[in-house]
Amino acid sequence: MTTLQNRIQQHFQTSIETKQRSVEVLAAPLEQAAQLMLDCLKQGGKIMSCGNGGSAGDAQHFSSELLNRFEQERQGLAAIALTTDTSTLTSIANDYSYERIFARQVEALGRSGDILLAISTSGNSANVNLAIQAAHERGIKVVALSGKNGGKLRALLQDGDIELCVPSTITARIQEVHLVLIHCLCDLIDYQLLNKPHA
Repeated sequence: MTTLQNRIQQHFQTSIETKQRSVEVLAAPLEQAAQLMLDCLKQGGKIMSCGNGGSAGDAQHFSSELLNRFEQERQGLAAIALTTDTSTLTSIANDYSYERIFARQVEALGRSGDILLAISTSGNSANVNLAIQAAHERGIKVVALSGKNGGKLRALLQDGDIELCVPSTITARIQEVHLVLIHCLCDLIDYQLLNKPHA
C-alpha cells in the first residue's frame, strides 16, 4: 500500500471515529433540535441559516433541502440561507462591517417564532455570533452547529437554544459531521411531517 493510500485510509478512519463519538453525545440534542424546527415550521415560522466558507455551503445545503425536497415528495418548507445574496452581503459589509452581514438580515427578516441555524466549526465567527445576538433580540431561538469547545458561541446561547457541538478539534472532521447532522435534521422533519420513514 502506498503512502498516499495510507493517508486516505487515515482520513476515512478518523471520520468514522468522529461520527461514532458524535452520535453518542448528539443523538438526544439532535432530536430536540428537529422537534424545535418542526414546531417552528408548523406554526408558520421559517428557518434562517448562516455560516462562513464551508459552513456557508452547509447553510445553503440545508435551506435547499427544506425549500425544495429532501428524499420524499412534500410541500416546500420555509427556509432561507443568509449567505447567498451578494448585493446584500457586500452592501452591509461596505456600509457597516463584515461582522454585521448576517445580523442585519436577521434584524430585517426575522420574526419571533423563527429559528436561526448558526453554523461555525470553531464557535468564534464574529458575524455568526452577532446574528445569534440579533436573533435573541427578536425572540428567535437558535440551533447552533459547532465544534471544538464551542468557542464564544456557547456563552451566547440561552434557554431554549440547542447546541450540536462535534467532539473534534479538526475542522474537516467537524464539517463532515455537520453535514450528517443537517441530513438528520431534514430526515427527522420529513419523517414527522409525513409520518413515514424513507425506505
